[in-house]
Amino acid sequence: MKFCAIEPDWIVLFCVCLLAGNCTAQDLAPRAYLITPIHSNAITLTYSLNDGGILFDGSVPITDATARVNLAVFSYTHALSFFGRTSNFTSSLPYAIGNFQGSIGSTQRSRYRSGLMVSSFRFSVNLKGGPAMDLAEFRQWRQKNLLGVSIRVLPPTGQYDPTKVINFGTNRWAFKPELGYSRRWGHWILDAYGGAWLYTTNPDYLLIGRFASKTNTQSQAPIGSFEGHLSYDLRRRLWISLDGNYWFGGRTSLNGVQNPNTFQKSSRVGVSGSIPLTARQSLKLSYSDGAYVRFGGNFKNVSVAWQYSWLGRPN
Repeated sequence: MKFCAIEPDWIVLFCVCLLAGNCTAQDLAPRAYLITPIHSNAITLTYSLNDGGILFDGSVPITDATARVNLAVFSYTHALSFFGRTSNFTSSLPYAIGNFQGSIGSTQRSRYRSGLMVSSFRFSVNLKGGPAMDLAEFRQWRQKNLLGVSIRVLPPTGQYDPTKVINFGTNRWAFKPELGYSRRWGHWILDAYGGAWLYTTNPDYLLIGRFASKTNTQSQAPIGSFEGHLSYDLRRRLWISLDGNYWFGGRTSLNGVQNPNTFQKSSRVGVSGSIPLTARQSLKLSYSDGAYVRFGGNFKNVSVAWQYSWLGRPN
């Protein structure tokens, strides 16, 4: 069974729906701009389950569309001094296993995919409230107001085949500049971020069915995003957070013709927490769900992350 039995416009819409979450990575990340001492390092192993439906806003006769994606991510973070300000560099490599299905009329179709997803690289630097500090200085420092900026880059990596409707790669570059603010009151921390996803054009898109005989391009309008977190320290390194975000935009165009039905306007809410295991290890648990989804994946997400951190080189 092949999805190319669907009319071409429906195929494009289905592809965009499934890939939107992968490309823009609208995750919830509390305490993303907090300060760490320079030369500190961390590796993080994360497992997450995304399970739920795919919404088409009545645009196409695809019903009961669902996806279940298991995602494993390996990340490495290093803190350094950038012109006297504290900064962090994080690289992430995800691998996914997913099952997708939907009904077209009375016919149910399904697909299975596994492979590398788009890798991610993020660099953040503090602009106010957090000078670069070694461990001794950091122990004496107390957070008040923090203001930082970051840039996240997703290169054209991951499993991609233009002859397949569902891919984990995107064959394009994506960039997210972001401004982040963090404020502490005693045990409470408020985080607020605002940014935008910017995309280059995919020059080798959807070479199946009637589109197989020519070169196709897919482009996507920017996606604006806002994110907020309110967290509470129960004790050192033990905290819990209420999380929420909102994003909008992202209409796609095939060969320069825009599809107005692909406009995204969605929000997620969730809760997360961090539990220290040892002096160098911690466990982070999180759950989130779609609060409002107009178009795209409406998934429940459960994730568990194990982190090991050290200063300089491990002993």
